[in-house]
Amino acid sequence: ALAGEDVIIANKGVPVVKLVPVASAQPTRKPGTWAHLKMSEQQIVDAFSPEADAEMAKLFSLGADDPLASALPVKTKSVSRQSRRKK
Repeated sequence: ALAGEDVIIANKGVPVVKLVPVASAQPTRKPGTWAHLKMSEQQIVDAFSPEADAEMAKLFSLGADDPLASALPVKTKSVSRQSRRKK
């Protein structure tokens, strides 16, 4: 089948499976599709600056005064299997 030929698999002389090569396994590609996403070297440098890192850290950390912090689930004490068996 890899060489482009049809392969027939039989069970006791009765054909049960036919393997055929796939016409094209690779999708067609359109060059330049992402050309509009080009960034300047300065934009890349700015994206990885210490200021940008500090801003991202602030965005992803929740303080006690943050309204979303109260909406987070509270961690509860887990009960081990052994303590459940003793009951």
